[in-house]
Amino acid sequence: MLFSGSAVMFFRGKTAPLFLQLFGAGCLLVVVATHIFEALHLLPWMRWGDEHSVGHYLDLGSALGIAPAAVELGKEALPTLSR
Repeated sequence: MLFSGSAVMFFRGKTAPLFLQLFGAGCLLVVVATHIFEALHLLPWMRWGDEHSVGHYLDLGSALGIAPAAVELGKEALPTLSR
């Protein structure tokens, strides 16, 4: 829901903050998918959970990409929470 909502807002507004929010939401989906793949032992050639593996760096890079979404969502939520 977060990704689809971010996509709708971005395609309506097409601003840099909305792009960052969409990018972060996409990264969150990748993080969730990597953890599911690791738990179910899917794509074992990626060596999920091992240091210096493709799966580890995919998860790490995506986790770092979540920060823009958190900042943008926080900026949106703060004005509505203070009312």
